[in-house]
Amino acid sequence: CRYGLMLGEDGMVFDDGVTTRLSEHHYLMSTTSGGAARVLPWLEEWLQTEWPSLEVYCTSVTEQWATIAISGPDSRKLLAGLVEVVDLAPEAFPHMSMREGRVRGVPARIFRISFSGELGFEIQVPASYGLRVWEAVIEAGAPYAITPYGTETMHLLRAEKGYIITGQDTDGTVTPYDLGMDWIVSSKKPDFIGKRSLARADIQKAGRKQLVGLLPDLASEVLEEGAQIVADPHETIPMTMIGHVTSSYMSPHLGRAFALAMVRDGRARIGQKLYVPMIDRTIAVI
Repeated sequence: CRYGLMLGEDGMVFDDGVTTRLSEHHYLMSTTSGGAARVLPWLEEWLQTEWPSLEVYCTSVTEQWATIAISGPDSRKLLAGLVEVVDLAPEAFPHMSMREGRVRGVPARIFRISFSGELGFEIQVPASYGLRVWEAVIEAGAPYAITPYGTETMHLLRAEKGYIITGQDTDGTVTPYDLGMDWIVSSKKPDFIGKRSLARADIQKAGRKQLVGLLPDLASEVLEEGAQIVADPHETIPMTMIGHVTSSYMSPHLGRAFALAMVRDGRARIGQKLYVPMIDRTIAVI
């Protein structure tokens, strides 16, 4: 399995997800939860207009599979009581890999990937077996005090790790470099969509907004997502906006609020105090 960013021709982040090699010529590509409907025609456009000679065929299989994510320090122990054939030991089943086996007799693909930042696995079974396997997971997880978690919890956990959500922490004007994800831009590939645009002077100039973390001075202050950020709270209106809050949460684990934000020259400002002006008050953050 490999995590990847999909770029537009302008070099801006279009979508992200995990692509898994199932066999020599068979791949499974995941997208953001709401991104599949735009990614498939994007792939088809390039296959039909730019690379029609490639023997590549895209098929949406979203409705064919049910996927159950298991996260947390006991996820391997829980899965061990459900899985047949698959060796779950870390050496045999490393992070970012996939194994095929059975879960309570049901043919399954098991992925060792995680969007929560915790030790995690994803079980993928034919959709008609989804409820049966879900109930088996809940039953097997009872000794570990298992509980279902929703998207709000998932968003909080991924933000604690600094994982992005495209369309929330990005807005069509953000490159991998702006996200601090230089490591994902391959220097070995002779070409990829958006590569030429990433070399443009405007993309590499100082003053671009960059993704950083924010801590409000008041630990209980949850910033409003979309709130603007300024460097000088005493500047006369119209104030110079240098960024905005993209994700904001109260973290029970940290015991305080925190946020992610796109801020002009953000990485150079780490440790600097900034301000979020609201209608009734101004909130200091660092």
